Amino acid sequence: MKTTITFLCFLATAVLALPAKAQHQGHQQQPKDTATHQMGQQDHSQHMGMQHGKMQMPMSHAFSRNLPMSRNASGTGWLPDESPMYGNMFHRGNWMLMLHYNLFLRYNKQDVFEAGERGDSQFDAPNWFMLMGQRFIGNRGLLRFSGMISLDPLTVGGNGYPLLFQTGETFEGSPLIDRQHPHDLFSELSVGYTHMLSEEADVFVYLGYPGEPALSNVAFMHRPSALNNPDSPLGHHWQDATHISFGVATLGVRYRNLKLEGSSFTGREPDEERYNFDKPRFDSRAVRFTYNPSTNWSMQASTAFVKSPEVAEPDEDVYRTTAAVLYGNMLSGDNRYFTASANWGYNYVDAHHKEHSFLLESNLQNDRFAVYGRYEFVQKSAEELGFEEEAFGHDETLGVNALTVGANRQLIEVGTVNVNLGAQVSVFRAASGLQPYYGELPISGQVYLRLFPRVMVPRS
Repeated sequence: MKTTITFLCFLATAVLALPAKAQHQGHQQQPKDTATHQMGQQDHSQHMGMQHGKMQMPMSHAFSRNLPMSRNASGTGWLPDESPMYGNMFHRGNWMLMLHYNLFLRYNKQDVFEAGERGDSQFDAPNWFMLMGQRFIGNRGLLRFSGMISLDPLTVGGNGYPLLFQTGETFEGSPLIDRQHPHDLFSELSVGYTHMLSEEADVFVYLGYPGEPALSNVAFMHRPSALNNPDSPLGHHWQDATHISFGVATLGVRYRNLKLEGSSFTGREPDEERYNFDKPRFDSRAVRFTYNPSTNWSMQASTAFVKSPEVAEPDEDVYRTTAAVLYGNMLSGDNRYFTASANWGYNYVDAHHKEHSFLLESNLQNDRFAVYGRYEFVQKSAEELGFEEEAFGHDETLGVNALTVGANRQLIEVGTVNVNLGAQVSVFRAASGLQPYYGELPISGQVYLRLFPRVMVPRS
């Protein structure tokens, strides 16, 4: 059954992306001089248009008519302007449409040498597909929508995929431990409207059911530094787990390269019924500040009160604080760039339950070849990892280190679909109390085929 489903995913991706003539190859690379960039944002937005008959198509940022499209990220977040864009662009009347996707067909084995007792293996296909659209409204308005689905419930399974030290959400009423949960079929259905006050200032509103509140860094599946890695970060639930929230309302304001936004959203993470729409609660709140000092950098800091995020612990609220720095550098030549991200997340429940997480990841893309890496440090409780708290001492916090390195290379290009062959290896080092169960240095590995759209290259 899974083999059939995986084949259908591949077929659907290929069919969607085959009409190469519909793809726009007009991603304008941004100048590296910051002053020139700021003075020329309006010119850039106009230059990013595409003639279709007599109609000028809007191709600006999704939440500003005066920012470059390359700054688009998940939700209302920002990337550095020098970020690659992978997708297929279409035009229908006044609308500009973009299709993005990422699909991995892989074999994954955790704890290859069986150093501990918690490893597992699986053939699966993590994936997501996203369609975005936007159009100008009058002389100052910008309307956009976004829909994202994931076939993880079918291609990965209800209990997700094996990943040592990963925790969060449930399956059949029990907490998922050493496994990453699948994402919901409907991962985002959102609309947004931006009103331009001037070329330097905008106000915007974003509504999602589900959607992503103004909290934390860009979600991992949309960060250029993480696109080649099939795995969710171990600190996902300390940093960006709110990227699927069933009920989000965000209001924000931009002035030049500064942005302040606030959200009301549903704190409860998605339940294990992956095909339904969870109850909107709007019981949580978040504030985020973002600053892009140049075309190469984007920085954010955010804080939130998250009401009862975990189904298994309904009485436990979380105060979450995050900070992140993203870097992007478009190198000479098409599809050549270096990107990196540093994330910090902190969950505070009470004086006895406060845990940090840190992530540093990077990706070097050299046309058809890529190398990438990720380092993480996460603090988790014994209870979080499925142990009796008394066995490790009351309120004991256990540190976990993980290092992943990987590489892939393009095999073929079918229409506008890239097919890459890759592999990665992860090495874990946990607190000494966990080593009798996981081993001293458990090693995990995986091989995969990655399917994704071609990069949008600068116009000649």
